[in-house]
Amino acid sequence: MLDDPRTVRVTGDDTAAVFRRIDDVDAEERPAAEHGEAPVPEAYVWCNLTSGNGSRALWLLLLPFMVVNLAHWMRPTSEGRRPRTVRLYGLLVRLAGLSLTVLLVAAACEVALDLAAWQCAGTPACAERHTWLGFLSPSGSGDGWWSEPGRRLALAALVPSALTGLLWYLSHRTWSAYESQPPPPGSDGEGTGTDGEGGETYHSALGRPGFWYGRRLVARLRAAHTAAAFLTVAAAVGTAAAREDRRPGGPALLDALAPLFTLAYVAGALVVVWVVCRRGRTENRLDHELDRALVRRLPVGSLVLLALSLVYACSSRPEWRSAGRLPGDRVFGALTLTQCLLVVALAVVAHVLHRTRPHPRAALRGLAGPAVAMLACALGGVMSGGVAQRVSDWLDGTPRTLPGPPVLLTWQASVIPPLLLLLLVVVALLARRTLRVRRAEAAEVEREHPAEPADAARTRRIATARAMAGLTDLAPRVLGIVAVATLLLGAASLLGAELTEEVPGDAAEGAPAALQGAADTTQACGSWLIGVGFLLFVTWGRRAYKDPSARRTIGILWDVGTFWPRAAHPFAPPCYAERAVPDLTWRMATWTRATGGRLVLSGHSQGSVLAAAAAWQLEPSARRRVALLTYGSPLERLYGRWFPAHFGPAALSALHREVDCWRNLYRLTDPIGGPIRLPGDCGPEVDRAPLKDPLAYGRTALHPLPAPILGHSDYQADPAFAEERRLLLARLRPEVPGPRPIEEGPRPVGKTPSALRRGPVEEGDDPPQAPGSSGRSSG
Repeated sequence: MLDDPRTVRVTGDDTAAVFRRIDDVDAEERPAAEHGEAPVPEAYVWCNLTSGNGSRALWLLLLPFMVVNLAHWMRPTSEGRRPRTVRLYGLLVRLAGLSLTVLLVAAACEVALDLAAWQCAGTPACAERHTWLGFLSPSGSGDGWWSEPGRRLALAALVPSALTGLLWYLSHRTWSAYESQPPPPGSDGEGTGTDGEGGETYHSALGRPGFWYGRRLVARLRAAHTAAAFLTVAAAVGTAAAREDRRPGGPALLDALAPLFTLAYVAGALVVVWVVCRRGRTENRLDHELDRALVRRLPVGSLVLLALSLVYACSSRPEWRSAGRLPGDRVFGALTLTQCLLVVALAVVAHVLHRTRPHPRAALRGLAGPAVAMLACALGGVMSGGVAQRVSDWLDGTPRTLPGPPVLLTWQASVIPPLLLLLLVVVALLARRTLRVRRAEAAEVEREHPAEPADAARTRRIATARAMAGLTDLAPRVLGIVAVATLLLGAASLLGAELTEEVPGDAAEGAPAALQGAADTTQACGSWLIGVGFLLFVTWGRRAYKDPSARRTIGILWDVGTFWPRAAHPFAPPCYAERAVPDLTWRMATWTRATGGRLVLSGHSQGSVLAAAAAWQLEPSARRRVALLTYGSPLERLYGRWFPAHFGPAALSALHREVDCWRNLYRLTDPIGGPIRLPGDCGPEVDRAPLKDPLAYGRTALHPLPAPILGHSDYQADPAFAEERRLLLARLRPEVPGPRPIEEGPRPVGKTPSALRRGPVEEGDDPPQAPGSSGRSSG
């Protein structure tokens, strides 16, 4: 990145750091004659925040939590209007996130408590096939201590409880490691509003002092979700024992305790929901407070209730026998119905907000957030249903002797084949459109090179690259189709499960033989597809754990998914920007304050998003010393469309006004980067005309061999990059003095993050700063 094998880390640690060339380490302290007007580049490297060690691959299992967290930030822009509607949007997404936690923990309870401890261990034939369950199976004499169903359930409850503890530990540990970096003191956050969820002004909310420091909300949500998970496990054990105690002839003492436990579960659930609804994000100020009593007492209280439920279930009930399924079949139906209603309500709220200030390029006309929330719920359902179905098949074997998982999970499996068929149709339509666009682009490529000898294969490759790059702009339509289909199929599965419970026997009993056969086939295929998909999911994660190249691919996914703070779900993968943005802000603020110099901040791909976020966090006096150079940037093409409240036209226009100058480079063959598209006269000033790709159509004196089609990579290889950087250095305001020598303090204070480039190691690089007597040097 720095074009020199001799580099040194000037500040930072093994997780993220700033590097310089060895010859430039003391640039600020040497005479200007040694550097002249040459820029001094620095590179900020954040690769270990997204694709460092192998444990990142395990974050794939947290994918539903990450996706629902993205839905929070996809809120349509309101520009300070309808603050209550904005808060309602955030509340609905947080409730959807809470439902996902309950769903996945309930799935763990289904596997450990119902399928293993209740059904398999209670069935002699199944227990004989799995000897590790032998000590839980009722013995011939019936005197095995663990053979009673309540004790089996209490022991099995340790599995979902351990899962909950692991999620709490990962959330707490990653917060301390990644997201606990406060921004520099004195940040005035020019883009302020009334509240983090109360709407934004014409400046981006990313400039608020507390935007990248959500410690208080994450701690509250972590306590609430941990408590909800423990309450789910406690209810799974306690309600089974309470149902047995309510039978005639049961022990009077236990019969009296049953309603008390039920009341405790309901009260705990209400407290958890109140905590989730009570407070959103606080962004207008740097909130160092922590609700310590709530954060500590809520999980501990739920854990105590879980322990009491386990003791209650372990009480002796000699006549209790396990038969059928546990009394939790309707839990999954209630969760699915709740999620569907939340998504519909979220869509209504998003539509109201979008109409307040319509953004013509907003994805799905402002409905991207509800669509992504629906996708998160679908992922949670697929993961929970896949695990339950596969474990049931593994435990039961042939012939089938167990009742199996709840009916709804079977119906959810049956809707997977129709959804895949719909996706195949969508893929076919996209392929047809791509071919049509490729023909049009081929004609355009020939018109761009009238003097070149015709080369049909070369023209076809360039046209294909352009046509494939354009598929990115169709992603909202695909997501909308999938979201609507998922919502309708989910409603159909709910109806099918309800009819199955009301009609004894098979779900399609009484129907024509062809329909019954189709229903059985789709259910069987769906069950296997869910299982295979989940196995592929885990296999990909395992491969990424061992293979650095695959781990780097997952790192690209995290670049977008984990850029945003955890505002809706505390168990989502950690937000790397809460470490990277303060790093960059501290670096630029301390350097400009110490030297009085100017700098060009350049970023490639996701690095350009970090560059914009860091520039927003600077004080106005420091921001006016910054020039932006972005290339392959998704700032408008992806972030502006999918996150209009934070990267919409008003926010990007304000950033253009507040920095000294800004230039953006892009290619028509780039599937990620694109123009900034600022409104008015400032748009052409920011966006340079699309760069040539490839640099030469045929063989020339400068390119005797065929030039490659670069697409999203190697922007610095284009001569336009060096030209635009030179022009930015020349355009920086001459009245701003050049860098002055640093008089005191450690040497690393004298460097600034001059580049951010998403490369093979996810580094950042770019220019400049050079101490020069003319006062025109930059850093």
